[in-house]
Amino acid sequence: MRTLFDPTVTEKMLQRIEALTPEADRKWGKMTVDQMVAHCGKGLEMAIGIIKPKRVFIGRILGPLIRKKYSDNSDFGHNGPTSDELRITNSQNFEEEKKKLIVLLKQFSSAGEKGATNHPHPFFGKLTPAEWGIGMYKHLDHHLRQFGG
Repeated sequence: MRTLFDPTVTEKMLQRIEALTPEADRKWGKMTVDQMVAHCGKGLEMAIGIIKPKRVFIGRILGPLIRKKYSDNSDFGHNGPTSDELRITNSQNFEEEKKKLIVLLKQFSSAGEKGATNHPHPFFGKLTPAEWGIGMYKHLDHHLRQFGG
């Protein structure tokens, strides 16, 4: 299982992020590449505990039933829901957000499992540190694939 707590996996993710350009075309969804990079940064801020999104109602109902999907071997589906705190709708400065994402990824990875938040995921609820590492890998991989990275 790939996790952002594995330095080799993190290094490959960093290379994929570095290769992104403002001209990258999306393969699905509505976000632009600058919005996606900012969104992924927000996801890592959540995993670290910098931001603490509130639980969404539908997640309280469905989250426990499908929680295993967050940290299993399957890919995330396209056009999934996101919490308001992670939703980016305005244009962003691509280069600034890319640098921020790189810093957050390094911070999350280097802290290891002890650096993962205890705050519940807005959809899936309480996660173990191992689940955070795997789920954040899957989230970042999903969005990098969205833009060909």
